[in-house]
Amino acid sequence: MSQSSGLYILLVSIHGLIRGHNLELGRDADTGGQTKYAVELACTLAKNPQVERVDLCTRLVNDPKISPDYAQPVEILSEKAQIIRIPCGPRRYLRKEVLWQYLDSFADELLRHIRKVGKVPHVIHTHYADAGYVGCRLAGWLGTPLVHTGHSLGRVKQQRLLEQGTKQDVIEDHFHISTRIEAEELTLGSAALVIASTHQEVEEQYSVYDQYQPERMVVIPPGVTLERFYPASDDWQNPPIAKELNRFLKEPHKPMIMAISRPAIRKNVTSLIKAYGEDPELRELANLVIVLGKREDIAAMESGPRQVFMEILQLIDRYDLYGRVAYPKHHNADDVPDLYRLTAKTRGVFINPALTEPFGLTLIEAAASGAPIIATADGGPRDIIAACKNGLLIDPLNLQDIQNALRTVLKDTEKWQSWSSNGVQNVRKYFSWDSHVDKYLEQIRRFPQQKVQSLLSPLRKSPALENPDWNIPDTNRLPTADRFLVCEIDNTLLGDREALQQLIQKIRDQGHTTGVGIATGRSLKSALSMLEEWRFPMPDLLITSAGSEIYYGPQIVTDTSWQKHIGINWQANRIREAMQEISGVELQPPDAQGKFKISYFVDLAKAPSFREIIRHLRQQQLPVKGVFSHNMYLDLLPIRASKGDAIRYVALKWGLPVKRFLVAGASGNDESMLAGNTLAVVVGNYSTEIEKLRGYPQIYFAEGDYAWGILEALEHYDFFGNLPQANSL
Repeated sequence: MSQSSGLYILLVSIHGLIRGHNLELGRDADTGGQTKYAVELACTLAKNPQVERVDLCTRLVNDPKISPDYAQPVEILSEKAQIIRIPCGPRRYLRKEVLWQYLDSFADELLRHIRKVGKVPHVIHTHYADAGYVGCRLAGWLGTPLVHTGHSLGRVKQQRLLEQGTKQDVIEDHFHISTRIEAEELTLGSAALVIASTHQEVEEQYSVYDQYQPERMVVIPPGVTLERFYPASDDWQNPPIAKELNRFLKEPHKPMIMAISRPAIRKNVTSLIKAYGEDPELRELANLVIVLGKREDIAAMESGPRQVFMEILQLIDRYDLYGRVAYPKHHNADDVPDLYRLTAKTRGVFINPALTEPFGLTLIEAAASGAPIIATADGGPRDIIAACKNGLLIDPLNLQDIQNALRTVLKDTEKWQSWSSNGVQNVRKYFSWDSHVDKYLEQIRRFPQQKVQSLLSPLRKSPALENPDWNIPDTNRLPTADRFLVCEIDNTLLGDREALQQLIQKIRDQGHTTGVGIATGRSLKSALSMLEEWRFPMPDLLITSAGSEIYYGPQIVTDTSWQKHIGINWQANRIREAMQEISGVELQPPDAQGKFKISYFVDLAKAPSFREIIRHLRQQQLPVKGVFSHNMYLDLLPIRASKGDAIRYVALKWGLPVKRFLVAGASGNDESMLAGNTLAVVVGNYSTEIEKLRGYPQIYFAEGDYAWGILEALEHYDFFGNLPQANSL
């Protein structure tokens, strides 16, 4: 990777409420560790001299029920880092489980952002499965390495819910778990690097995936912001949050057993309360402080958090813990470091009794603030306590284990002091954001220059497609090109080798800001085979199957948004049945057919006219578009599909005016892309059905055949010169 200029890193974290100050951690299930991780990673990356720009991209939310901060399109974090908020779906705030249907739109809008920047990111780093889905598409379109951090994994979540007795259909209905798992599989298959927080995450969680590739995974624990999390000084005064806690406590100066988490069942706070409530010695030794996000009205909360709070209140009442347990309604992000310092100042202990803990960011925050820790013997806590030597692991379902650990920390003064100082020192050594970013950038520098022949393997059925000499570019030029040359393959681009070589050389010499595409009636496989046979470089854009399919090179990524756009009311089986009633037509071989293209040979001596065939289909309420070419080929497409429609869709999606597309064709199936505002050329060896376009504005009829005609048009339009800037598409 070039060191000549700084890295441009694009972070994608779609759900939750993300802002650069006073993060509303614990507000809901989506606004927790992931949002904090992404913001702090962005800020620390931006401090590194190797990094030129960091964009943290999330969803724009314009909802009166939440802060207007989340409706600001851009929020500056530092000189080199900013939050970019992308419109996606409804304006209101949505939980992550219902965002899936809007993610293709998010990907498209993210492309617009990159085009505005005018620079392709060196790295796209996605957080959680939904961003992974978007990142796969974006990285494929751009030819950019994808880095992924899972944070929480769907297969693991599903297994734990099933073990707790939740029915599969309930899991599917609420969490859309199969969609999430499929997105995770896709992401793991595409990512150049997966960053995990713990070895357990790699070995026990990712290993249950079909696309598990441990050689692409690296453990880099999250950091802690040492500027915020540090021990209290000797003259430290009690912070404002202390008054809030003191409202609950009869003896507020006792040591504190502190727990901070979301009000989720898996956080297992109820077991902690039972352990405390059933142990008279613990109740005398310490107060219990439980901080579970913010709440206004328990009755108005979602069912999961509401259930947790109702059980907590019942347990406090059952064990008569009034005056011994604090459970404040409100706190802000600035209170959290003070809560840890307060715990340490009272010689208390921080505990995380979660049933499962992928990492445990609160543990290293507490450790950095001087509090010894007790945590579940699962996932991250094992790595943290092994590195920091600052506490004990517990079985979170064994109340006696919890009680014994708490008593040990609270009663053994020597161990308390040792664990407190060990935590402060070792967090700085192993868990700072600076050390995280150093390891992160070391991994990024190892990425090879992107050569992606292996990613074409599904298409390589013939030895020809495996030739390593075929020219495959490193990246796609779509985001940075300011003009585009799009050519039909047959009888236009290909046909004269000398002309083709001159065209390739001219593009290399003069087309530095020019994207190159093909638009063909051929299938993708057939088009790639022909391009390689003629040694034409891999295009940035491939419109195939008569405009019914769009792909982006170099990784041949399908534009699924286009498929959804054209697929409405497409009834392929009914169309084939209706065509059986027509004489003189015969289905072309299977390799000529597409998901959204049905192709026939037409015998003009026996078949009705083209118009009569289309009328027959429409009379049967079958919306269809027909393309007839060379007096023998008939392609039936969805009503929204054609080469011209595909080009306009691409132009809109990538923010490039149609007037800056030079399109070249030779037959009837090129008509839709030649007509209109494009710069167009009909090469000299054209089919007679295209003669009717002569005289159209902006359609140049060339004298030269094949690529000679395209070369003529480049001169005619001064295509590599100063094209007029067109604001309209």
